[in-house]
Amino acid sequence: MEVTFEALREAGVVLPKQVGVTASIVGALVIGQAAISAGLASSPMVMVAALTGISSFMIPRFTAGIALRWLRFPIIILAGTLGLLGIMLGVIGIVVHLSTLRSFGVPYLKPLAPLKVRSLLDTIVRSPVWARYVRTHLTGESNKYKQSPGLKPGPEKGGD
Repeated sequence: MEVTFEALREAGVVLPKQVGVTASIVGALVIGQAAISAGLASSPMVMVAALTGISSFMIPRFTAGIALRWLRFPIIILAGTLGLLGIMLGVIGIVVHLSTLRSFGVPYLKPLAPLKVRSLLDTIVRSPVWARYVRTHLTGESNKYKQSPGLKPGPEKGGD
């Protein structure tokens, strides 16, 4: 079902805009109904494939969308062969791979992988610009401060 859904998605991208959308929707409906009628797929499987496909549109296409589409097929194969253990092994493999990556000498999962509690606050909840005046320890050894402290905006001084 996933391969069929990916084929319909790619066909919709190649065709002109209005025709592509119509062909994708009609194709998905016809193929889904035919697969259920022929006994090749169950109704829940078609529903899961449809929900997965629709939710994949929530991620922008050229950022993480393509990577997640490529990772989906090995996870499906692992889940089909090993069940829940396969899903767990796949997720563990992805996390291990991400934790070994570095971008410009900085760990990819920073500040989660080398846990830095001070930087975690800015990861979970974004602090205002005036509160971020100290650089992180991996990138700020030579120049510790981004800006001078005490830049918090306040009421205007003076007046009419």
